[in-house]
Amino acid sequence: MRALIFALLLAACAAAEAPAQPEPPAAPSVEAAAPSGLACAGAFTQGGVALCRASPGAEILIDGAPAGRADAQGWAVIGFTREHSGGARVSARTEAGETNADYDIAAREFDIQRVNGLPPQTVNPTDPEVLARIQRDTALKREAFASDAALHGWLDGFIMPVEGTVTGRWGNQRILNGEPRDPHFGYDIAAPEGTPVRAPASGVVTLASPDMHFEGGLVLIDHGQGLITMYLHMSRLDVAVGDRVVQGQVIGAVGARGRATGPHLCWRMRWRGRQLDPSVAVEGLAAARAALLRD
Repeated sequence: MRALIFALLLAACAAAEAPAQPEPPAAPSVEAAAPSGLACAGAFTQGGVALCRASPGAEILIDGAPAGRADAQGWAVIGFTREHSGGARVSARTEAGETNADYDIAAREFDIQRVNGLPPQTVNPTDPEVLARIQRDTALKREAFASDAALHGWLDGFIMPVEGTVTGRWGNQRILNGEPRDPHFGYDIAAPEGTPVRAPASGVVTLASPDMHFEGGLVLIDHGQGLITMYLHMSRLDVAVGDRVVQGQVIGAVGARGRATGPHLCWRMRWRGRQLDPSVAVEGLAAARAALLRD
């Protein structure tokens, strides 16, 4: 069974030549009573993202682990890793006390994906110059991921950054040039080189590099609350670090640079160091907006 299952509750990359996988059916929206002082809605699944309303400044915890704070309007973003299983307890803690809400996290099944024909130095780099370049790239990405903009881009709801054929889904086990590797934390969409790539939501650009070793043309956008999206292998960049972008704005074009065997966009998402699935955010954030903004 390859269907992506996720509950909507209130309360690098693959080669473009890989075969497309069918889109999963949408799960029905289910509502449950939210506890006083804390309400969350979104994609409660492995790799999912959700929004919460709590007391302004409340400390947010997931299963007892710190997960940021609600902002001055009481908004908070939360997310769940690929390995998160069973349930999750979300807590909002203030000086007045703590409010808890429990959610079921839907499990997913992940495929094994084989990608061959990649340049060896993008799979097992040994050249000293390449290794030094990778170190420089890593430092740039680390700085960009540290961004913590006071924005509400996720309230836009997400749109797809490009239209095309899905050639690789988030979370699949990767075998690159015959060697087992870590899971793939990107959502790959094949499209002709030069196809415009659009920002899925508003935010600020924290990295715009035309030639990273693994990623090729790379853009990172901070949407606020630690939610950062990434756009890999682009052939052209139309934004620079510090630019504010709006939903639907063209940020660059599809390419095949870096670790790729054909033109495609690898779309990624991180939240406070956790790898999330941007594809489930499209429907998940729409559900969150409908549930939490209806008043």
